[in-house]
Amino acid sequence: MTETFETIRYTADVVCIRGTEVLLIERGWPPYEGAWALPGGHVDPGETSRAAAARELHEETGVTVHPAALKQVGVFDGPARDPRGRYVSVAYLASVPVGTAATAGDDARTARWWPLAELPPLAFDHADILAALTTSS
Repeated sequence: MTETFETIRYTADVVCIRGTEVLLIERGWPPYEGAWALPGGHVDPGETSRAAAARELHEETGVTVHPAALKQVGVFDGPARDPRGRYVSVAYLASVPVGTAATAGDDARTARWWPLAELPPLAFDHADILAALTTSS
């Protein structure tokens, strides 16, 4: 019997809420270049997904939250969630005070607060992550 192994990449995403708004980034490169997405990215060697989520949020938006303040939303592991291959992401919720500013950094072209009721189409399965948040609250 031949065994087949799949390369799986580990990532973390953040749903950052400010009042009735969510923080999104405009992606700076493929896949989904120019599309809106939740802040997030790869978990580095030796790093937890929670620490990666806090780090990626800061790198991409300038918003700082302590990893312990993040609440897990869920694990997203659909085989086709990313066109680059198999990615498993742990999504977290961060709540920040109204008035918290965001500035694009790292691989984000733009960082913008969007009203939850007026979201643009989202890259990857990020609409599913937001939907999971609203059904678990």
